[in-house]
Amino acid sequence: MGVVNVTPDSFSDGGEYLDAGDAIAHALTLVAEGADILDVGGESTRPGAEPVSGEEELRRVLPVLEGIAATDWISTPPQVSIDTSKAAVARAAIAAGASIVNDVSALRADPGMVGVVAESGVDCCLMHMLGEPRTMQREGGPQYKDVVDDVKAFLEERLSFAVSAGIPEQRIVLDPGIGFGKTLEHNLVLLARLDELTSLGCPLLVGTSRKSFLGRLIADGAGEREPVSPEERLPGTIATNVLAYERGASLFRVHDVGPVSAALTVAAATLGSWPTTRGMARTQTS
Repeated sequence: MGVVNVTPDSFSDGGEYLDAGDAIAHALTLVAEGADILDVGGESTRPGAEPVSGEEELRRVLPVLEGIAATDWISTPPQVSIDTSKAAVARAAIAAGASIVNDVSALRADPGMVGVVAESGVDCCLMHMLGEPRTMQREGGPQYKDVVDDVKAFLEERLSFAVSAGIPEQRIVLDPGIGFGKTLEHNLVLLARLDELTSLGCPLLVGTSRKSFLGRLIADGAGEREPVSPEERLPGTIATNVLAYERGASLFRVHDVGPVSAALTVAAATLGSWPTTRGMARTQTS
């Protein structure tokens, strides 16, 4: 899953692809590098991010979605995911060609979202987040009794809610929300025990790409005081995605598609078969 941020304030590449043409060109590059899914988002969910209106979010993402849909793909086209928690944005994005709704609120932020997903028949990703972007890393730090047990219970409840509302289980992917209301230690424990979430029966998506805990770990290992920049976090991104694959993840949301895809191909040759079909729903049956 290649990241296409159409935002001015995302932690890693905010502002780089605000122009629709630049974002579309970036999307084409990600597909050439091996992306099966393009995750297009118009609202940053970094810690401390301020919300934007639905109108502004649509102004940012619709031209990009329409440009991707109009592309004459030489090979199998990628699936397109809309990274949003707003029902109106999801509805318009689906009309523009999106076939996945990636909702970091797990259908909690907008009461209308579950109906949009259920009625449209698209896939969806439900993610765990403690609080919301403005507060999830507040002073004092997030607290859990047992982070894996707590995240698992949350995802199980949201899965049950989604299915009861008419979303088929085979169209649901679960995301433990690495970095969303978690300390560095919480993130490491979730990665180490990711296999405990496979019993929920849905494919697992992980999103560790360029995140701050990697910057701190890499800096600590080098004896540096300040976390390394997002651009220097690729080795940590690769390591965590390979570990997540070994522990049962099957979808990987990344900025650097080419290097991560190559690393996963090598890991798969060692550990098992790498899926040859594209996309979220088809991954579930491969």
